[in-house]
Formats: sequence, structure tokens, C-alpha cells
Amino acid sequence: MESADATAVVTAAGTIIGWTSGAEELLGYAAKEVAGRSGAFLLAAPEDRARTARTVERCRTGPGWSGVIAVRRRDGRTIEVALRVSAAFRMEGHECFLVSGRERRPEWTVGQSVLDGFLTRSPIGMAVMSTDLRYVWLNDTLESFGGVPREQRLGCRLSEVVPGLQGETIEALMQSVLDTGVPVIDYEYQGWSWADPHRRHAYSTSFFPLVDAEESIAGVCYMVTDVTDRWNAQQRLALMNDAGARIGSTLDVARTAQELADLAVPRFADFVIVDLLESVLSTDLPVPAPPGDKPKMRRAGMQSIREGCPEAVVQVADPVGFTTPHYDASHMFHGEAVFIPVLDPFDPVWVVEQPERAANIREFGLHTLISVPLRARETVLGVATFMRSENLASFEQDDLLLAQELVARAAVCIDNARRYSREHATALALQRSLLPQTLVDSPVLEVASAYLPADVKGGVGGDWFDVLALSGGRVALVVGDVVGHGITAAAAMGRLRTAVHTLADMDLPPAELLAHLDDLVIRLTDEDPDAEPTGTAVLGATCLYAVYDPVTRHCELSRAGHPPPVVVLPDGTVSFPDLPVGPPLGLGGLPFETADLEVPEGCLIGFYTDGLVQAADRDVDVGMSRLGRALAQTGLGLQELCDAAVERLLPGPQPDDVALLLARPHPLTADQVVTWDVPPDPAAVAATRALAVRHLQSWGMGELAMTAELIISELVTNAIRHASGPIRLRLLRQPVLVCEVSDASSTSPRLRHPRTTDEGGRGLFLVAQLARRWGTRYTAEGKIIWAEQDLPVATVDHPASARREPWRSHTTDRDKAEHLFKG
Repeated sequence: MESADATAVVTAAGTIIGWTSGAEELLGYAAKEVAGRSGAFLLAAPEDRARTARTVERCRTGPGWSGVIAVRRRDGRTIEVALRVSAAFRMEGHECFLVSGRERRPEWTVGQSVLDGFLTRSPIGMAVMSTDLRYVWLNDTLESFGGVPREQRLGCRLSEVVPGLQGETIEALMQSVLDTGVPVIDYEYQGWSWADPHRRHAYSTSFFPLVDAEESIAGVCYMVTDVTDRWNAQQRLALMNDAGARIGSTLDVARTAQELADLAVPRFADFVIVDLLESVLSTDLPVPAPPGDKPKMRRAGMQSIREGCPEAVVQVADPVGFTTPHYDASHMFHGEAVFIPVLDPFDPVWVVEQPERAANIREFGLHTLISVPLRARETVLGVATFMRSENLASFEQDDLLLAQELVARAAVCIDNARRYSREHATALALQRSLLPQTLVDSPVLEVASAYLPADVKGGVGGDWFDVLALSGGRVALVVGDVVGHGITAAAAMGRLRTAVHTLADMDLPPAELLAHLDDLVIRLTDEDPDAEPTGTAVLGATCLYAVYDPVTRHCELSRAGHPPPVVVLPDGTVSFPDLPVGPPLGLGGLPFETADLEVPEGCLIGFYTDGLVQAADRDVDVGMSRLGRALAQTGLGLQELCDAAVERLLPGPQPDDVALLLARPHPLTADQVVTWDVPPDPAAVAATRALAVRHLQSWGMGELAMTAELIISELVTNAIRHASGPIRLRLLRQPVLVCEVSDASSTSPRLRHPRTTDEGGRGLFLVAQLARRWGTRYTAEGKIIWAEQDLPVATVDHPASARREPWRSHTTDRDKAEHLFKG
């Protein structure tokens, strides 16, 4: 610990009246030896005694005095003391001054030789530049940094002796220091050094102005530190950070491979290729190559510092059979990297096995190589190869570790993209297989459809549509949307579509069909309410179901949370009918209502899912208006109009899948429908049968008269015997002949298989044998029993839709009827 200052109290006459232990320690006199004596005996120099009076006067009128004086210790040794004298104050009636001091130690001085040695051998490169930026002096360290001898530097400018170190830029910084006097601290840059031409170095440099005694700038001094290791570590860290942000930005396998190549050039390598197994690119499960076989790969990504990648022998998407000479494919499947610090372009193995690649190596100066297998989750995906040419530094062990880390990150992203692509392809295939491959070809309704799956990010959705032929020439149109995406939504859509088919065959009214469908969704959801969604779960759906009757020209519609249809009249008027809105399927407890819509001939009715009209950047009402304008176009066929509308509303990828179903009705004309009221009298059966036969002959269907006569006879007789209310017979001429008998009863007939001894019960059995198909549907007034017959080939308007049983190709309906009666 340092000693305290020596302190004394002295009167204006110079008498010592106070003395501290610090003063005793410094001068060796005890307090009793100096008390009352004049302090002049302590001053060693006569001139200090002479200026005592001036000091006293100055302290009386000013703040005090400080300076260095020589004093004599008790042992006779003279020392220099840094003395401070306070301003005057009064104490015990005397004018006094407080005097304190401390011995002045001699300053340590550095010899010129020591200073020269320090500057010359300092680990920091230093140089002095003149005002015209020419070397005046530099130390040994700076000489070694650039590799240019001192003799060649002195008197020259930096840009003249080391052009590879950004000479012009550094000289501009030094000129700025000369002009402004403001130093530049820690300017970092990279460059080549003559002392180490195969490695790019990084330096941190500071520039200071040199100021002479007249405060003028006489030159510039700069100090340089080699920070290559720190720079490389920072660059590797920045590269890895960028890899996390730039690799895997999409769920596309090939795009992810290209992102790896783009990231590595030119920051890590001058030429990068990424080759993937064909099974990875095709979304199949990657499988190891058989022993001894080269893996089947394709070029997925490639990048070079040279435009067009002239170093490459194989282009992107082409098959690749390349393995690095001296190595076989096993290194890829075992996860072993190939590390060749110095690549020999004249290696005989390269020249023999890969002559074209060896020639490119020589031409473009490729001199170092790292090849790292792409592996993720114990799965081999491919291989990434890095090479350098203009970058003269060979790959080092740290570079191998960096390449492995980059490839590992990219492999995980590629595997994620592969897995997603497989799931997306599977879901899309499942969905397409569940959607109708062809729509019902009906003479009463021209239909067209368009379906677009969601983009890759959104995933496959659960949109579906269908056109179903019903009895009596009617046609059902349905469109729906299952909540969610992926295989779950596709599988749920398939279940709902199958259920709609089943319920439609029962000829249920639209509202009743949706009620049954709602119950089904509730049951499927309740199967395991706490579990994650599976391929069999339905968490919610919307649906619009419509039935068009070509005789009445009316359409009955009911919707469950679905957008309303769009109707375009022949004059171009567009409307969206205000149908009752039912709840989405799966909520339960709320009823569905049916609306009746008149559909005039020549109009257009469209059914769609919300993905077509709804988007994040626009309101659904705006989308519906755009859809109406798109469908109001003229001069296009129905399918052309459908495709044009989808393209107009969705010019690019969309996050949700889209379904559009268009229908243009062609109602039955008066000469295709005939109706008779039948009196409830058994005697009326024969007259009715005769009327029907004559009408069939007028239609040119005399060949069907016998079987039609039997069918009509059985249906009318059953209605008279077992039903009540008005009874009507109606014949419809379509691609099939439809016979309908309506009554006011809600009792459904039942097909029986009578025994040989039974006298009755064979009516519906005969109808089932003679008719193409038959059934019952219920109406608000009662029920209708109907039966269909195939038309003779000459009278079929639409042969493709007339489905005949195999035996009908060589047996007529008359033959069949005669055979049944003979039996």
C-alpha cells in the first residue's frame, strides 16, 4: 500500500505549527524536532528559499500553488517532492497554509534500441505512409503478411506492390484519414498473399493520422492483424445460418436439391452437383442398389461460378452413373464421405474410367473435391459433390465437417419433401380414383366438370362432385367439400360419395337425403372422438344436392352449409338463388329444407366449392360475382366454358382444391311423354293396356309392345287392387322406355318368390324379369312404381347409354316374354 502524503501546517512567516506522520516518514524528522522552527531549513535549493515570499503572496490572493522543489531529509539525502500549497486560512490567530507533498519518482525511459525492437518484431503488422501514400517504414510482421520484401515496398504505393489485397480501396481509406484526420478502425477484408498464394486470408486494419509538433498531419500509420481463422469461423457460421433459412423453403425434392447447390456457390465451392436416387425423385421408397451395381440416380441440382455450368458432363434431370474413381457406390450407402484435398487431373484411373470428366477437370482447373452422401433417417437419398477451381485453397478437414453439416441439413429437408410428395401423390391418386371418371351421359342434361387439386403446400382436399341417373329420367347433381386436407379428407370424401350413391338409389328427396348423410357423418365422428383424425373419420363437410326433373322442368335443391348454385339464364342474367341454408354435415339437431327452382330450357346451372370463389385477398361475394361473369360468356361449348371459368378465376396455384360442375338442361318434349288417368276399375286395365300399345306403335316401338303390355298390366292391376286415390300411367321415351304407375298409397309393393302351388304373387316377379330395372319412389301425393325397358337398337337415340344384358344381344323382349309365359 502506498504511504500517505506528507502534510504540514505553516504560518505566513514560515514557522511549522503542524506535522503529520506522513511528513515524518518522508523527511525523517519527528514532530517535536520541527515544531516552532522555520521550514526554510528543509529547502535544499537557495532559489526555492528566494521564491517563498512570492508563493505566500500568490496563495493569499489565489487558489494555491503546486510545483516541484528539492528538500533535504534528516539523513542528508536530497529528494524531489511534488508540493501543493493551499490558499491562506486562519488558525489560532495565525495566517496559515496547508502544505502537502509526495516524493517524485524518476520516470522510466525506453531506449531507442528497445523501442525499435518492439516495433519491428511486434505480432501486429505496422507501416508508416507518407502524405502521397508511399511506404516510409514497415515492420517485419507486415512484410511477412504480404510476402513482398521491404526493399520492394519502400517508396511505393500499396496498390503497386500488393494488388491482390484491395490496394485501391485501402488507399482510398488512407486518403480519407489524411483529408479528415479521423481514424478508421477495424476495416476487414480478404485477399491473396504472395507468402501463401493457395489460401485466401482475411485481415483487420486500422488507420491513424500522424501529427507533428505543429499539429499538422504528416502521414498515415496503419496496423494490420491476420484474422483468417476468425473470419473463416464467422463465414462458416453465417453459411450454416443461411442454410437453415434457404434450404427447404418448399416441399419439392428437386427444388430443395437445387437450393443446396445455390447456397454453396460461391461461398464454399466453385462447382456443386446434387444427384438423387431415381426412387427419391419418383416418390417411391428408396432401396439399396444390388451388390456390385451402380445406383440409378438423376441430376437434381447443379450450380457453378461459371454461367451454364460448363464443367458438368450431365445436365439436370438426366440420368447419372457417376461414382468417384477409387471409390464404389458402397461409400454412399455406408454414409462415408469422399475427401480428396488435391485432385490429380492426370490420375490414370480418372482418365480411363471418366475420360470426359477428367478432361473437364483439366480444362477448368478443378483441383479439390468433397463428396458427401445424402442420408436422413437411415435412408440413402443421393450424394452431393463440391469442387473448387478459381478458389485456389484446397479443401481442409474443417471444410469436410462443414460440407457434412450442410448436406445433413439438406438431406432432412429432401427427405421431408420426399415423404410429403409421396403422401400428396397417394392422396391425390386416392382422390382421383374416388371422383367420377366419367359423368352420366344423359339426353336431358348436358354436364361438364373441372377439378383442380390444391397446391403442394395446401395438400389434397376433400372436394367432390357427381351426376347420378335417377328413375323417371331425372338426374341428381351433387357437390360437396370435406373439411381438412390429405389422405384423411380424401378417404372421408370417398365414404360420403358412396353414401350419396346409396341414398340416391333409394330416390330420397334432397332434404331427407342430407338428413341421412348428416347422421352418417355424426356416427363416423363419434366412432373415436378423442383420437386424432384418421382415414375413416369425418370431422365436418358441406354438401349441395339437387334433383332435376326433365318433365316438369323443375329442380329440387337442398344444401348443408354449402354455397348456393349459380344460374345463368339464356339472356345472360346471372343469379344465385336464395336457398334455405342448412347446417354443415355433422352438427345434427337442425332440419334441412328443400327449395324448388324452375329451370327453363337453355339456361345454365353451376355447382361449385368455396375454393373457387373464396380467397384470403378477396371476399366470397366478390368471388361469386366473378364466377357469374365468367359463366355468362357466350360462344363456348359447355366444357370449354367450364375450363375457361376456372382458369379465369384461378390463374395460379391455390391453397384449396376446387370443383366446378356445370349443367345445361334439355327437358323432354311433348312427344316424348304421355299420361293417362286410370279409373279404379279392373275392367279399365285392358283399355289402358290397349292405349299404351297403340302409342308405342306410333313411336315405332311395336317390338316392345308385348313386354310393355305385360308390365303395364301388372302395375296397373296392383294399383287398382291395393292402392287408393287417383291412378295414372305415364310413358317416357328416352334412351330407355319408362313406364310409371302412380297412386295415392304409401304402401310399397314387395317382390315375392311364389311356390308352384300358389295362384298369385307372380306380378312383380314377372316385372323384374321383363324390365331392365324397376323400383318405387315416394312423392308428396303417394308413390310411383316404375320400370324401364331397353329400346330397340334402331330407336335408341343415345346407344352409349343403353346398357343391355348379354342375353339381349341375340334375344328380343318378345322372345323373353314368350319364354316366361311358356315356363
